[in-house]
Amino acid sequence: MLQSFLLILASIIASVAGQYVLKTGARQLGTLGVEQAGNGLHHAFVAATNPWILGGLGCYALGAVSWIVVLTRVPLSWAYPILALNQILILLVAWLFLGETVSAMRWGGALLVVAGVITVSRS
Repeated sequence: MLQSFLLILASIIASVAGQYVLKTGARQLGTLGVEQAGNGLHHAFVAATNPWILGGLGCYALGAVSWIVVLTRVPLSWAYPILALNQILILLVAWLFLGETVSAMRWGGALLVVAGVITVSRS
């Protein structure tokens, strides 16, 4: 069970890293919206050749592979709720590395998620 839990953590870490790297790449793209729809092909090319975007997708691929291995070992009903740790780690990454403001309400919600993860992982 410990090995499966470590694989879940690997999947979580890869996902969180992917979000951080994708956000970094997205910042380089600037704000995209309906106004840029006419240049959609250009923006798609720029995104598809951005090393940060590609790195983020690579992190997701690693996370998906480790998740598939998890699914071969443990019940989905046990493993999936643990993925909620993504939310806490994303808050930390956004706050520490991206300089985003995280409200007390979000931190409180994150603590509730941790309590739920602990409850599920012990069952």
